[in-house]
Amino acid sequence: MHLYLSFFVQVLLWMGRDVLSVEECPKMVINSCDDCIKSGPFCVWCKQQNFTKEGESDAVRCDTRETLQKGGCKEANIISPKNSQTLVQDVPLSHATAANKEPVQLKPQEIKLVLRPGLSETFKLKFKRAEDYPVDLYYLMDLSYSMKDDLERVKNLGKDLLKTLRSITSRARIGFGSFVDKTSLPFTNTNPEKLKKPCPDEENRCQAAFGYKHVLSLTDNQNEFNKRVSAQYISGNLDTPEGGMDAIMQAAVCGNKIGWGNSTRLLVFATDAGFHMAGDGKLAAILEPNDGKCHLDAGLTYSKSNEMDYPSVGQVADTLSENNIQPIFAVTRNIADVYKKLKELIPKSEVGVLSGDSSNVVSLIENAYTTLSSNVIVSHGDLPDHVTVTYASNCEGGQRSDTTGTCDNVGISKEVTFDVTVRADKCIGENSFLIGPLGFSEKMKVVVTTHCQCDCKDVVGANDCSGKGQVTCGICSCFQGSVGQNCECQVEDKGEDRLKAQCQPDNMTVCSNLGDCICGVCNCHTSEDGRAIYGTHCECDDRSCDVHQNKLCGGNGKCDCGKCVCNLDYDGNACECKKSKDACKKGNSQTLCSGRGTCVCNVCKCKDGYTFPFCEDCPGCASPCSEAANCIECLGFQTGPFSKNCSGLCPKIQYTIVEKLSVKKPCKEKDSENCFMIFSMEELDGVGYYNVVIQEKKVCPEPPNLLAIAGGTVGGVALIGFLLLLLVKALLYVKDLKEFQRFEKERRMALWNKAENPLFKTATTTVQNPNFSED
Repeated sequence: MHLYLSFFVQVLLWMGRDVLSVEECPKMVINSCDDCIKSGPFCVWCKQQNFTKEGESDAVRCDTRETLQKGGCKEANIISPKNSQTLVQDVPLSHATAANKEPVQLKPQEIKLVLRPGLSETFKLKFKRAEDYPVDLYYLMDLSYSMKDDLERVKNLGKDLLKTLRSITSRARIGFGSFVDKTSLPFTNTNPEKLKKPCPDEENRCQAAFGYKHVLSLTDNQNEFNKRVSAQYISGNLDTPEGGMDAIMQAAVCGNKIGWGNSTRLLVFATDAGFHMAGDGKLAAILEPNDGKCHLDAGLTYSKSNEMDYPSVGQVADTLSENNIQPIFAVTRNIADVYKKLKELIPKSEVGVLSGDSSNVVSLIENAYTTLSSNVIVSHGDLPDHVTVTYASNCEGGQRSDTTGTCDNVGISKEVTFDVTVRADKCIGENSFLIGPLGFSEKMKVVVTTHCQCDCKDVVGANDCSGKGQVTCGICSCFQGSVGQNCECQVEDKGEDRLKAQCQPDNMTVCSNLGDCICGVCNCHTSEDGRAIYGTHCECDDRSCDVHQNKLCGGNGKCDCGKCVCNLDYDGNACECKKSKDACKKGNSQTLCSGRGTCVCNVCKCKDGYTFPFCEDCPGCASPCSEAANCIECLGFQTGPFSKNCSGLCPKIQYTIVEKLSVKKPCKEKDSENCFMIFSMEELDGVGYYNVVIQEKKVCPEPPNLLAIAGGTVGGVALIGFLLLLLVKALLYVKDLKEFQRFEKERRMALWNKAENPLFKTATTTVQNPNFSED
């Protein structure tokens, strides 16, 4: 399956290559051989004498090789400069030896290309990883307070680091630098006491806040590394992101201070936090952009930390590439995703996850180095204007093309080849640029210039140019007093004004300002946009015709002096119309546009209301049913106002009468007897022509039933009266009910007290003797 797919893709690429390689010559303004070869990579020049016909422009000499050969130009007379390449320095690939301490990993070392504009040139670039190639490792560590445990681990790291690196190469060196952040708000507490001791833990030793500090230059002395790192103490800042981009920039550009050598340069960036980037400095009123230069003071501290903004990621990526430094981001798990995204923006970089106390940093560095060193990416520096470069990588796994040359898993002493293709789109002077594998100091110099002048090597004959001129690339350069394609015309014989007048139609401009008047004949140029100029006075061209659908002459004809000459089946000013009218007929009908429009360019232009494509329907028109009612009554029932002259008043209607009409929406119109006529109408070709089907029997309404009307009226009045009585009765009942309920409520609320009648006299009287008592 994969084999077939691969074969299919290769076939497509081969077909695409043929399509893309079609040779065309745009022929801009052509007055000489030099102009011709600048016009395009496939433009060639015919230097053959007498190749042009009388009155033809010398621009005819410029075209594709095939066209010129068809026109009679011999191969020996065709001028077409070729690309060339010269190896200036090509030392063979080799490992380091006692005699030659520096290995050669890249060849050739210098090449010179002479290119024709628009024509690509390919050369091979070979690379082989040398054995025992030196490694420089600079350990750049975040010393913010959260990295306290990690610093203790790194203080004894020198021995293990060098041991691991020396298992790879005998020439290994290590260095150390540290960073925190800018010492200004809001990044760091600017209280004087806090600047001196920014750590929150009072018991631990803490160094003053700083941005970046170079501690130890690259060395192979592990004891010196341990000693200098052991003297470092933790520091601190306020916000979470650190000033790591400042530190990377200074470590990259301060090569003399760091001590970078001709080696594989590794920068280990250890942190547990994110990073500030360009623009963040504005929070501290730091507005000056980072200049990408070294600013280490006498104490090896970044002196412009509080004066310049952080560098951008793009600046850092470019600087690392320019200095062949490969960063290894040794970060904690919580921010690994951030640095993995950063890795995508910085070529030749790796990300490793640190353990909580950096105990795995040595194995992390070893794994990252293995990955980086085996991944060969060939790229180039700044290119001259109008120059492009592409690569095809010939690796062990096959070939692939890209804007960079890439091969993975390249082992030591393994050789890989890259096909480098260079193209100059315009004429340029001599320029140069560098190509090389990222992370390696070796570069190849490519010197490029363009071939924009013809070397015709004309053979001079005694009778050339009528003996009154000199041949240059097949064109006569006439001596003073002579003009013409072959210098055959003497200005003194005819007079310059007379010759000039022959090139001026009706006192207009000479040759319409589009040609040269030579011996009274216009020799027309080609225009800047490639138009062919011709005519007696250069008044014609092949581009000034009408355009249809963004195509000259609709793509259906040729432009001849401002007018379209259409192909056989087309017509119109822009050849936009097909002569055929078949598309204006529906089905087998021979009527154009249903008789309700005109056929223009094989397309119906319908009358108002009728719709495309055949003008059959008129959605906005009034229903014809009511307009045809009198004719229907006349034709179908011989009654109505048209009955006396039915055929004369209704000549456009064909009709049939059926017993029962079965259509979904028939016409239903009243006749003169107030009966409804039922019929259907089908519009025929033309305006007002119909085919009508009429139902035999009309639908007439029955006469009114007077008894039913009277009975209904009386019954209705009686019913209304009865309902009114019921309503009055109901209202009175409701009123009485409410009065009774109110009476009952008042009765229940009344209070009655017991008392004797004041008029009542009891029958018994009791008298008490005061002198008598029980005592």
